[in-house]
Amino acid sequence: MTISSLRIGSHEAAFPLVQGGMGVRISGASLAGHVARAGGVGLVASAGIGLNSRFFDGGNYFAAEPLALAEEIRKARAIAPDGVIGVNCMVAVTDYDQLVRAACEAGADLIVSGAGLPLNLPGLTVDFPDVALVPIVSSVKAADLICRKWLKGYNRLPDTIVVEDPETAGGHLGARPEDIGTGSYDQMETVRGVKALLRDSYDCQAPVITAGGIWDRSDLLAALEAGADGVQMGTRFVTTEECDADPAFKQAYLDSRKEDIGLIMSPAGLPGRALVGNIDAVTEREKRLGTACPTGCLKKCSYKTNRERFCIVHALDRAQRGDVETGLVFCGSNAWRAQKIETVQEIFNDLFALPEGVAVNE
Repeated sequence: MTISSLRIGSHEAAFPLVQGGMGVRISGASLAGHVARAGGVGLVASAGIGLNSRFFDGGNYFAAEPLALAEEIRKARAIAPDGVIGVNCMVAVTDYDQLVRAACEAGADLIVSGAGLPLNLPGLTVDFPDVALVPIVSSVKAADLICRKWLKGYNRLPDTIVVEDPETAGGHLGARPEDIGTGSYDQMETVRGVKALLRDSYDCQAPVITAGGIWDRSDLLAALEAGADGVQMGTRFVTTEECDADPAFKQAYLDSRKEDIGLIMSPAGLPGRALVGNIDAVTEREKRLGTACPTGCLKKCSYKTNRERFCIVHALDRAQRGDVETGLVFCGSNAWRAQKIETVQEIFNDLFALPEGVAVNE
């Protein structure tokens, strides 16, 4: 089949692939820049970006976040001056509004937003009309609500919608735990439903992207043939040379088995998919230290209010730095398929049957 480019608002990527935004510096400047350079859409994840940055002094989390985000966008742009580079912003974080504005001011081409419904996103970006807006949903109902709110309040519709599959996607998931794993969710039916909603109810031809479970060319082609306009893929990019995570984090993927991947309940009140073998160690560390909430990074957090579970941003930060014993390793359902460290360009060569050679945005 013919594989088309992907247009999101006024921005066009050579290939219909969006790199998933993986928080707390798993997808930083290096990964996002190299994905954009290869012809995809590279995303810097804004959540926890200030940790492990030169701006963080241990007590200035909210001041460090926008500074670190701006620096990562600049670094990514230096890698891919002509590429499409965006930012993933989680609705659930306390400084959501601040990070969205910081991303726009730093020159992001698009904002991808999930972990909650980004109902006020157009208002935050009103001074940046060229920044494309991309909500993440898991249902037609959620997509309809966003479209109605955006159209009524801001006279704007999404430039693209990402439909996340809670059965396969990594990290925080937009579904109730009891609904995951029942076999009742049909990802591609939801993708087609969102496309029909945009077309029939809003006279909108914005592309719809499927997220979750994409690993190789056969997955890509199946998604496109089933109606998606492109795919979002995060997990496979973790075991690349360019991924911003510590080598120990990547090795955890390489060592994982299918049965090591499961669901946790995040203190954010959302289920999440992760390597679950060490989850007791993650929780016990917090109980042993007895520390209070160190940053207040989430709007709603069971650890912040009553010290339930663990501090998720610092658990993710520890893992990103290489502590995979007491750190939380988020992943998609396909993490066990990782067998080697490869380059971003090698993944694009595999997915799009490209000859060896120079990247699109060299």
